[in-house]
Amino acid sequence: MKPLLAALLAALVSAGAAPVPVLTIGRLHYDGGGDWYSGPSALPNLLTAIRQRTGLKVTDRERVVTLESPELWDIPYLFVTGHGNIHFTDDEVKTLRRYLEGGGFLHADDDYGMNESFRREIARVFPDHPLVDVPLTHPVYHIVYDLPTGIPKIMLHDGLPAQGLGIFLDGRLVVYYSYQTDLNDGWEDFDVHHVPPDKHEQALEMGVNLFSYAVSGIK
Repeated sequence: MKPLLAALLAALVSAGAAPVPVLTIGRLHYDGGGDWYSGPSALPNLLTAIRQRTGLKVTDRERVVTLESPELWDIPYLFVTGHGNIHFTDDEVKTLRRYLEGGGFLHADDDYGMNESFRREIARVFPDHPLVDVPLTHPVYHIVYDLPTGIPKIMLHDGLPAQGLGIFLDGRLVVYYSYQTDLNDGWEDFDVHHVPPDKHEQALEMGVNLFSYAVSGIK
């Protein structure tokens, strides 16, 4: 077992402690007109990979939440995707910032079309913390799988290199933005996008790393 993964599991359970909690992914239902529900098979497939490859106890399916849902605070990994517009109210901006400052993690995956609105809205959440490149040495690229070149390129989009951008608070990565790649297309069932097996595997490895980092407490 890799040292970072061992540290992850040790942080979640120790001798004499309570049973390991069952974890899940929250799919963010947002306003603005974008298709927040895009890729229905993606997150169940990712959760299956997490369960099989890490030993973490996770649910079979994601949980749909809004930024007003009480369940938000029980979710360690919040996922947002879509092809269109995202909009947060002023109260939702404050809630999302409080969620992330309190230990939550947001993964935004551009499904080709949400880039402008996501950058606008996350700048409202953290006007004092711009998106920056996540360095290749960061644990998110090594915690379970070694991804020395960073985030994989899954879909063509504009033909530009895939980018892994992030926001850090006190050294902790709290927002990860996968851009020009579309990881969730790589997580979906083969007959949806016909992503080649090697790309499907690369996407799952990145997703497993992201979730594992989110629940690890590692900086």
